[in-house]
Amino acid sequence: MMNPWRLQLLSRLDTLGTVRAVAEAANLSPSNVSQQLATLETETGTQLLERTGRRVRLTPAGLILARRARTILDHMAGVEAELRGFGAEPAGRVRLGAFQSAIHTMAVPAVTRLTREHPKLDVELLELEPHESIPALRVGDVDLIITTTDFDELPLGPDIDLVPLATDPVLLVVPPGHPAAKRGTVDLASCADASWSFDKPQSYMANLALRLCRQAGFEPHIVCRFSNYMMTLQHVEAGLSIALLPGLAVDLGRYRVLTRELSNPVTRTITAAVRRGSPPRAAVRAVLDALRHRPEPPVGA
Repeated sequence: MMNPWRLQLLSRLDTLGTVRAVAEAANLSPSNVSQQLATLETETGTQLLERTGRRVRLTPAGLILARRARTILDHMAGVEAELRGFGAEPAGRVRLGAFQSAIHTMAVPAVTRLTREHPKLDVELLELEPHESIPALRVGDVDLIITTTDFDELPLGPDIDLVPLATDPVLLVVPPGHPAAKRGTVDLASCADASWSFDKPQSYMANLALRLCRQAGFEPHIVCRFSNYMMTLQHVEAGLSIALLPGLAVDLGRYRVLTRELSNPVTRTITAAVRRGSPPRAAVRAVLDALRHRPEPPVGA
């Protein structure tokens, strides 16, 4: 009998590439991971790993099992949830990963409604940016995610199913009195000499903002980097910088900032994503439905 936890370790090895990376993700030592995978080989009676120098890689049999393990684990989770709820209503835990600007505007309202409508459903909400949530979905650390299809650095791929949720413009955010505030739309090239607030390096918005500035013909002068949009808005409000932010992130009721559309508009597509394979269990479908049928947020929320 194959142990589900060891199957998950094997699946992670296929996704992450090294035993050390698997160990870090699972909060284990590399030797412990190696022992567990060796035990899985004994359980299956098949060689799953082979050494190449100081590293290991999956054998053809290991690849087959690793890529089917996710389906096996999803099916087991679905059966467990059905047994707990007897199929009468969505039940059990669903892990939802969402990027920062979607948490309060999309995820929290959905979870609030679900708590009221399905008391046996337990939604665990995790803040994960697109570059974090897509790998987490693939290895099974989350059941579904809110992400964007415009994340060039890490394509979604055919192993993931998408459910469209919304579109969201990327806006220039400036303090009152800034020269850009006098224009209806803004050519980014006119902001070449400005001081900029950016997200943390290699994040979705940091990469997007850098790409847009370079396309406009300049290298931005970055004076601060925040992983929290509230801190970015406070910095802009104080007149210390300007920023490019998604519309969902800008709370005009709370911060004295102004937004302007770009003369070459940029819009990101927001989707929910689940692993492709067996149909999502009832609890995951309930979360998807709540996200799809959310009330429209006010402009600038």
